[in-house]
Amino acid sequence: QVQVLESGGGLVQAGGSLRLSCEASGNIFRINTMGWYRQAPGKQRELVATITGSGILNYADSVKGRFTISGDKSKNMVTLQMNSLKPEDTAVYYCYCNLQTVFLAERNYWGQGTQVTVSS
Repeated sequence: QVQVLESGGGLVQAGGSLRLSCEASGNIFRINTMGWYRQAPGKQRELVATITGSGILNYADSVKGRFTISGDKSKNMVTLQMNSLKPEDTAVYYCYCNLQTVFLAERNYWGQGTQVTVSS
């Protein structure tokens, strides 16, 4: 089994900062990609930022220059530093993990979601 545990989030004023962390644990052989997606009310879930096991970064255009994703391979952990937050960043943020289990099966896992609210 694999668990994906998120932390961080909360309420912040526009222009402020928040940090999200996510750790994957369990029967993991290798992490291929970890990152964050978000879903605002009435909207589809969308990519925020991801990082591959080889360190390749991918950001949504809407967060480039404001958000920074980093990874710690030794802990199977990713962190999303969110600066210059805007009200439109308000959403539930979900940690995503694509990995190979110890049985070499490729699987996708999601965290339970954490609320980020940016007030104007």
